[in-house]
Amino acid sequence: MPRPRVQIRPRRRPPLHFLPLGGCGEIGMNLSLYGHEERWIAVDCGMMIRQDLPDSPLQVPDLSALGTLGIAPEALIITHGHEDHIGAAAWLWPQWGCPIHATPLAAGLLRAKFAERGLSQDAIRVIEPGEALEIGAFTLRYLPLTHSIPESCALLVAAGDHRVLHTGDWKLDPEPLIGPPVRDETFRALAPVDLVVGDSTNAPLPGHSRSEGEVARALETAIAGCEGRVVVSCFASNLARVLAIGRAAARCGRRISLMGRAMERMVGVARGLGYLDDLPPLVPVRDLGYLPREEVLVIATGSQGEPRAALSRLARDRHPHFSLEAGDTAIFSSRAIPGNERLIERLKHALGLRGVTLMDETNHPELHASGHPAQQELTTLYGWARPRHLLPVHGELRHQHAHQALARELGIEAPLIPRNGDLIRLDGEGLHREARHPQAPRIIHQDEVARLPGLGGDSTARHGELHLALTVAATDRGWTRVGRLLLDASHASPLDEDAFADWLDDCLEEIQVDSLADLPLALRPRLLAWFGDHLRRMPDIHLQILAAEAELSG
Repeated sequence: MPRPRVQIRPRRRPPLHFLPLGGCGEIGMNLSLYGHEERWIAVDCGMMIRQDLPDSPLQVPDLSALGTLGIAPEALIITHGHEDHIGAAAWLWPQWGCPIHATPLAAGLLRAKFAERGLSQDAIRVIEPGEALEIGAFTLRYLPLTHSIPESCALLVAAGDHRVLHTGDWKLDPEPLIGPPVRDETFRALAPVDLVVGDSTNAPLPGHSRSEGEVARALETAIAGCEGRVVVSCFASNLARVLAIGRAAARCGRRISLMGRAMERMVGVARGLGYLDDLPPLVPVRDLGYLPREEVLVIATGSQGEPRAALSRLARDRHPHFSLEAGDTAIFSSRAIPGNERLIERLKHALGLRGVTLMDETNHPELHASGHPAQQELTTLYGWARPRHLLPVHGELRHQHAHQALARELGIEAPLIPRNGDLIRLDGEGLHREARHPQAPRIIHQDEVARLPGLGGDSTARHGELHLALTVAATDRGWTRVGRLLLDASHASPLDEDAFADWLDDCLEEIQVDSLADLPLALRPRLLAWFGDHLRRMPDIHLQILAAEAELSG
């Protein structure tokens, strides 16, 4: 009787899981999780501004699926410092309390955000581009790529036998102005990788994205042809663009000034890291009136038409130290983010009514360069890394479909278009969608009650609580309180309410922020400092800020 044959089946590799909670089917709010053998890490933690809703609230990823699945990330990994990659960290990270790994610039920006919300910064750990780290089941390496902010990095994510290239945001810029160009040997050494999780933003566009070096030369040509004052608006995070504008201004005999809180913060953090050592000296905005018009150039926030941003205040002639008039020029060195078109057109109309000459992407496309890869760049990078599979992320559905089609032309398997909440498995048989966890929009309202822990971290029971509610309105000079101040300090140390109200009114008028969403962030550290000086023991503080029905003319 023949003996039965013994079949030896190859051991199946434990799968790698991918769970996006933001950044799929949309541009912004990026958050992805990787899991292997029940160990998880999170990559990026971004937000988006909902310009389509009243008061432009923030939207952050919905974490309810993590509770359903029992997922607790062991670390948060940040690829770069853009708001759509770090802007939700101060809201969501406290639910995890895990270490945060970020390159120096992103870490500096995160520290500033955490300080404003009274959060400990101890979890933020700096990693240099090119370095590697091990977290649980994962080994990660930061791979430098060029983008519209310094220190943007792709991640090589290795777990078990799986190797994934998570690109983050990138482009192949041969002349990036800040930092070196991309080194092809870095990515050739990875080949082949099992999976690319890739940026889809410009996948529908043929060719190659414009270099920052080209934009710098175009800006100098444009500024040289201007006669009156010049205001150039760009994204505050595009430090290469800020540097290019500053250099062009100096060559054209103009002095530069910064306008807008986001711009001032970004330049301050970057200078502390040595990125803008050759930026020409800055002139305070209040001193610009002493200079001849042809010697003035302002770098301002507000290219997306934000109503409280610097450029909108100038368009309405509501800046206390600076005005635009006929013969001056406004240069938009940016592209319109989808959804902001109406606000931008309203801003441009207001500038036009003042006789200001406009230069933007419609009549001068050479004045801006995208930070994302077009088709030629995608083809080049994938030729270096030779991925077997692709998941197209970071883009709306049409961008993802274009990225999928390109991958298939290149012989890369791309069977899925990820959506936020899809639990996707990578194993020896390829990519599969295991489950779907629908995501509900999580809106952070600007009048939401926010709890502030006391400075000393003492218990609420011993030191009491203080509830503060106020209604505010924007004025030409800043913010003003409207109506009564609602203050309940019955369970805290005795408080001189009249002295506090006087201080609060002065503080509100001094705060220069662009939107109601930023006001609590600017007010909270000042409140903590004042109460720390005037109360014997620090209570837990509950702050509520409401918007007045109408803006005051003040």
